Amino acid sequence: MVLTQVAMVAIMTMTPVHMQSHGHGLTEVGVVIGIHIGCMYLPSLVTGMLVDKLGRVPMAIAAGLTLLAAGIVAATAPAHSMTQLMIALALLGLGWNFGLISGTALIVDATPIETRAKTQGSIDVLIALAGATGGAMSGIIVAGTSYSVLSLAGGILSLLLIPVVFWSQRSAPARMENS
Repeated sequence: MVLTQVAMVAIMTMTPVHMQSHGHGLTEVGVVIGIHIGCMYLPSLVTGMLVDKLGRVPMAIAAGLTLLAAGIVAATAPAHSMTQLMIALALLGLGWNFGLISGTALIVDATPIETRAKTQGSIDVLIALAGATGGAMSGIIVAGTSYSVLSLAGGILSLLLIPVVFWSQRSAPARMENS
């Protein structure tokens, strides 16, 4: 959940700056960001069912792959291409949605009811800090390199979800046996 937040916020934060610096108006920026936000939240009911039906780990992997695709599409978008930026930000929102919902389900599964609220609260703080870090670092990265580098970095960072999820699944039985 923390990794999805960093990648999503970093790319999302710099997209309007990137668009405006290439001549896109506020209306175009609003459309791209509106599509992105819609893709963050609208699929939630379906995503929850997919997490239950397909499993938490496959959906967490789907989050990493979807965020990677978003990074690649954003990085390769010609500056004038509204369509490619809309697709990139839609994928970014959808990948974040997959990561948040599958991550929440993994946390619920891995925590006893007595400590679940405290654990979730701690994770919420980490997610907020990750978002702030992603937003702050995105400006520094774009100023020093480019929007394309930021987008690729965010996509590649999201691939860390895959080994992290597998590691957490392998260590979960050991934690349960020690409880």
